[in-house]
Amino acid sequence: MTVFLGLGIAGIALLAFALIFDGIFEGLFGGVLDGFFDGLLSLPVVAGFVSMFGFGSAIVLGSTGLGTGVAAGVGAAAGIATAWLAWRFSRALMRDQTDATPRGDDLIGTPGSVVTAIPADGYGEVLLRLGGHLVKLSAKSAEPVARGAEIWVEAALTSTSVAVRPVER
Repeated sequence: MTVFLGLGIAGIALLAFALIFDGIFEGLFGGVLDGFFDGLLSLPVVAGFVSMFGFGSAIVLGSTGLGTGVAAGVGAAAGIATAWLAWRFSRALMRDQTDATPRGDDLIGTPGSVVTAIPADGYGEVLLRLGGHLVKLSAKSAEPVARGAEIWVEAALTSTSVAVRPVER
């Protein structure tokens, strides 16, 4: 039983190790097996198998009198099931797609409003909506723009500043 408990603890330690060094087994052979196992040799999968094999075997051995062979068989079945679940969960997480990160050029043509008045020779501040979020940026305009006026973004000057023009109605 001590060996099985040791394997269970080693599996948990391997899982903690996987948080830092995942992907090491997949690149172990210099890319020769690249894509062949498709994540089956990832550290979370191996750790799940080793941990559940050890703890499952120890539980069966300690709670029943069936013997080491049966306990190892039950532990192996539990380990395979856990490894399969870890593999499926990690594949589902890797396929999770997010929207593209907004870029400065996405601001061109965006309407907004002036928060701090924009002088003709300096910068003011505008409030824009980017990716569903309100963003306050420095703004420059060819003509003075009063606080509260509606503006239209003409160009993204830097990551934190834009060139704007007032909306004429």
